[in-house]
Amino acid sequence: MLVEHAKLLFAIRAAKEVTGRKKLQKMIYIAKRLSFPYREKFGFHFYGPYSEELTLQVEELVNMGFLEEVKEKKGGYYQYRYKLTESGGEFLEMFRHDLPDQLEDCIIDMNEQSARFLELVSTILYFDSLPKEDIYEKIYRVKSKQRYTKEEIDEAFRYIRHLQKKSKSQAPTVQ
Repeated sequence: MLVEHAKLLFAIRAAKEVTGRKKLQKMIYIAKRLSFPYREKFGFHFYGPYSEELTLQVEELVNMGFLEEVKEKKGGYYQYRYKLTESGGEFLEMFRHDLPDQLEDCIIDMNEQSARFLELVSTILYFDSLPKEDIYEKIYRVKSKQRYTKEEIDEAFRYIRHLQKKSKSQAPTVQ
């Protein structure tokens, strides 16, 4: 059980800080799809791929004092920021992991992207068994409120290829 928690802490340590629950969900989903060893189960939710397991792990890590969670009021909603605590860092040092070196680079790269963009990237990966043209149609249908443009979707496909090269992923290539 704690192995999966440690993998999550590793990602947050690599990112230094992750702003937004949605962003964290998308980063871990994308890392999993790049063949990094995350085991959480994801289903499709309003904001794209979502894992209840991941949500529970984050809550547990906050309760154990390994993650700091800062809740900020942003207009009409709350936004959460996560970073490793000193105790979390100590725990992580005791954990022997076999995580690929490329994971840290991919996490840092993803953390520099917006949550909206990562939502698009993760949604494309969720539907990557479909032909490319069908993925565009699926995005326009299931993400109509986001109003993604063709250019944004094209950029998301390029970004996926970029991450696949960076991760040296064995995952199926998205055209």
